[in-house]
Amino acid sequence: MATTLHELHRPLGSTGLIVSPLGLGTVKLGRDQGVKYPNGFRIPDDEQARQLIALARDLGINLIDTAPAYGLSEQRLGSLLRGQRDHWVVVSKVGEEFVDGQSHFDFSPAHTRRSVDRSLQRLRTDRIDLVLVHSDGRDLEILQHSGVYETLADLKREGKIVGYGLSGKTVEGGLFALEQGDCAMVTYNLNEQSERPVLDYAQSHAKGILVKKALASGHVCLKTGEDPVRASFELLFAHPGVGAAIIGTINPNHLSDNVRTAAAVLSQQR
Repeated sequence: MATTLHELHRPLGSTGLIVSPLGLGTVKLGRDQGVKYPNGFRIPDDEQARQLIALARDLGINLIDTAPAYGLSEQRLGSLLRGQRDHWVVVSKVGEEFVDGQSHFDFSPAHTRRSVDRSLQRLRTDRIDLVLVHSDGRDLEILQHSGVYETLADLKREGKIVGYGLSGKTVEGGLFALEQGDCAMVTYNLNEQSERPVLDYAQSHAKGILVKKALASGHVCLKTGEDPVRASFELLFAHPGVGAAIIGTINPNHLSDNVRTAAAVLSQQR
C-alpha cells in the first residue's frame, strides 16, 4: 500500500496538468491576520519554510497553492522554489488584495492583468499553471460582468497562464466557471457538501476540481474513536470529479500524517 503520493498523481481535468491528490496551501507562509483557524500560529521562518517545502516534495506533493491575498506567500515561494520550478504545479489567484488587515476586491481587466504580471514577478517564473478568481461570494456577477474571465482567457492565449478558473462559494458560480474555464476550487468536507453538483459537472465534462477546506479548516470533529482526516479523505476521493485537495498546514507531522492517510485511502479505492 502506498505511503507517499508519488505513484498517485492524476490529471486535473483536461488542463494537461498532472497533480498530486494533495496540494500544499501556503496562506500560513505569508499571513497570520484574518485567518479562520481554530488555533493561532507563528509564520515559519525561511529555514522552517524550506524544510516544509522539501518534505512536501519528498512525500510526493507537486501542487502548491498561493494568492496575492496571502501576505508574503508569493514572494517567499519565489525564493523557496528557485531551481525546482518545473517540479511544481503552481496555483495563484486574482481579485483579492489583503492590505493592513483588510481584504479589498478588484476584478477589473486592468487589475487582473497587473495582478498576474506581479505574481509572475514575485514567483520568479515565466508562467503560472493555474490562476483562480478569488471570489468575494458574488461568483456569477463577477464572472459575467467584470471582465476578469475574458482577461484570464487572453492571458492563457498569451502563455502567461496554463489554465484558469474560480475559487468560489456558490454552485451557480462553480458551474459557470467550469463551462467557460478550466477549473473550480470548491468547499467540500464532512460538514459542507452543498457544492457537490459542481463536482458532478466536472466529472462528466473533464474539468478540474480543487477542494478547499477539505478538513473544514481544522474544525472537523467526529465521534470518539473515529479519524476525522481519514473520514474526510474517504468522502473526497470517493468522488471521481475531485482532482486534489489543498491542505494548508505548516506542521511537518500533520503534513506527513495527511499524506500517509490520503495514500492509504486512495490505494484502497484503486
